[in-house]
Amino acid sequence: MADLRLAGIGMTSARTRDRLVQRLREQGIQSLEVLERIRNVPRHIFVDEALASRAYEDTALPIGFGQTISQPYIVARMTATLLESGPLHNVLEIGTGCGYQSAVLAPLVGKLYSMERIEPLLRRAKAHLRELGIRNVRFRHGDGSRGWKTHAPYDGILVAAAPLTVPDALLEQLKVGGRLLVPVGPEGRQELMRYTRRELRVERESLGPVAFVPLLSGVG
Repeated sequence: MADLRLAGIGMTSARTRDRLVQRLREQGIQSLEVLERIRNVPRHIFVDEALASRAYEDTALPIGFGQTISQPYIVARMTATLLESGPLHNVLEIGTGCGYQSAVLAPLVGKLYSMERIEPLLRRAKAHLRELGIRNVRFRHGDGSRGWKTHAPYDGILVAAAPLTVPDALLEQLKVGGRLLVPVGPEGRQELMRYTRRELRVERESLGPVAFVPLLSGVG
């Protein structure tokens, strides 16, 4: 029964996932390993049953608590961009949400540390990844804007919510050569930014407009 749930039927079937992967190819996602993760991760288990038939649409969907599961294109693009610099051994994810981005990214890196400020979402994400047999993720309920200093420095940091300005703590927790991917700005005027830490400076590059929920401080 569990295998059938993960495999999906009808609008959650392998054929539907293949169509999503083809759309992502047409939008410029070239990384074969990322496309395979999008194909193989059962996105429908990360959303409410009532929305399962829409799980493989290329759109964000509500997951409760004012949060969304990110659009597959954005998940694929951020994952591929983070991996461009080569193998990543130690990665921090801010904004676990329902765990979909974690499930796509985790098998492609050595160790993933994931933070979420909303505890019920974190519990749900843990259950999803446990069901998928993904075991290289450590979770923490906490304020993502402060990062997770215990395991720093990181090869890469991926932020799935938008601060108005980049938290200094995240830049400080990057190792030299490490990359931070983060949407920055107010609603309606957000840009996906890539920061690369060098010995004496931090390089900054805009990757274009995006739309994310805001990065909030504190915990819930």
